[in-house]
Amino acid sequence: SHGNKEGFSCRGIQLAVDWFLEKGHKDITVFVPAWRKEQSRPDAPITDQEILRKLEKEKILVFTPSRRVQGRRVVCYDDRFIVKLAFDSDGIIVSNDNYRDLQNEKPEWKKFIEERLLMYSFVNDKY
Repeated sequence: SHGNKEGFSCRGIQLAVDWFLEKGHKDITVFVPAWRKEQSRPDAPITDQEILRKLEKEKILVFTPSRRVQGRRVVCYDDRFIVKLAFDSDGIIVSNDNYRDLQNEKPEWKKFIEERLLMYSFVNDKY
């Protein structure tokens, strides 16, 4: 949601990571679909992509699989990666997604998501 939804703002990811690092958190994982590494296009602008590569080198960011089949992008369901890691590591989920479909998939995930989902917003560059 950083950048007035005019494109995908990698800087917003960095701002969020920095916020948690400043609070003393060390075990942070960011999931981003692999296609976000592709060159920015007018219909899907991406700004500051070098931030993604930097966070990946720091082992903070993980790219989830995506591929092209007959010219169409096929992505994995990365919500499952997010919820599973948070559940397995007794962490929190930072997202504005409610994961309703996954709450219905596994009963233990429902309670976890209800109690461990941290929603957020940006005010300019303040997370």
